[in-house]
Amino acid sequence: MSEESITLTDNRSGKSVTVPIEHGVFSSQGVRELDPGLFFYDPAFKSTASCSSSITDLDGVNGILRFRGYPIEQLAEKSTFLEVAYLLINGELPTPAQYEEWVHHVTYHTYIHENTADFIKGFRYDAHPMGMLVSVVAALSTFYPESKQIHDPQIRMIQAIRLIAKMPTMAAFAYRHSVGLPREYPVNHLTYTGNFLRMMWNVADPNYEPNPVLAKALDLLFILHADHEQNCSTTTMRTVGSAGADPFISVAAAASALYGPLHGGANEKVIRMLHEIGDVKNVAAYVDKVKKGELKLQGFGHRVYKNYDPRARIIKKTADDVFAVTGTNPLLEIALKLEEVALSDDYFIERKLYPNVDFYSGLIYEAMGFPMDMFTVLFAIGRTPGWLAHWLELVQDPEQKIYRPRQAYIGPDKRDYVPIDQR
Repeated sequence: MSEESITLTDNRSGKSVTVPIEHGVFSSQGVRELDPGLFFYDPAFKSTASCSSSITDLDGVNGILRFRGYPIEQLAEKSTFLEVAYLLINGELPTPAQYEEWVHHVTYHTYIHENTADFIKGFRYDAHPMGMLVSVVAALSTFYPESKQIHDPQIRMIQAIRLIAKMPTMAAFAYRHSVGLPREYPVNHLTYTGNFLRMMWNVADPNYEPNPVLAKALDLLFILHADHEQNCSTTTMRTVGSAGADPFISVAAAASALYGPLHGGANEKVIRMLHEIGDVKNVAAYVDKVKKGELKLQGFGHRVYKNYDPRARIIKKTADDVFAVTGTNPLLEIALKLEEVALSDDYFIERKLYPNVDFYSGLIYEAMGFPMDMFTVLFAIGRTPGWLAHWLELVQDPEQKIYRPRQAYIGPDKRDYVPIDQR
């Protein structure tokens, strides 16, 4: 028996059962022992652990985020996105030789099949880049039919590399289609984010080199978004993957969930809010309206964090480096004043409404030239290694079966059919 446990008693029968608590979780099996017909009613799964995972440790009360045990602060300062991707996928940081091989494989898988690239051309000129990305990722499943062999470790790893490598290419192609520019193909001498920036912005310059400060900042943003435990899109990834779907279909499903404005659209809402405020002198009045319930303060608070989002502290420092290159974003002054006012007001302090990662990421993206339609696409690129890590963990977990939640039926009892002419 575990040192910690909880005793459950059925007041209908008087039967009791003692259930061990491990890692802050107790199994629903104990409830089923009391009555096999009982289920938890947990809207939006706010208190349900659907799996055991060794990928991300998220302590929302204390504002802690760790990937495979490594604090996000250390990874942001010392690592690179591709090294973090390796860590998430493989469970350990790579040796120099492993890292060199990993980067080589990712770099040389950045091209996508020309038929896939042409598929993007079929979209309307004003198609949302995220809609295009979701569709193209799903289409990749048809180009790599071997990906259906999800129980082959080598094939699984090849698909993971392909997805991490090709996401920036597909994203850049989707953007350039939306603005009527010809495709800019990847090159092998640039970094992961440098290559992406080149594919985004280069126009007919064979010697184009992205600004290293901006490439590093984007690399950091990708690290901060690489995984975040069982969020909506990751849960979608696991749900679809539990049916035996290949990683391309599963990532497309996860990206579809991210496409929803309540999940992936938070930083876009922050930018719209700052534009709505318009001037520093309007901040106090806006905050008053928030406190009255007339408006919502975007970029503050989090479903899990009840403390300062550790990613927000990191990204705030990066903003200064970016603005030194791009010039000061007039919205930054409004954002800083908004943060200052909110963090000094008991209304927000008592409710633990602190800035989250979305509060600053949109400002940086906009300063770098990304349109708001691309914000969620950038999120998807960064989150792909995390999605894949969870898919790989799911496939290899003997306890996992096809996801099949139950429901609390609240409809009518049995009733007899009445012929249409008698109604």
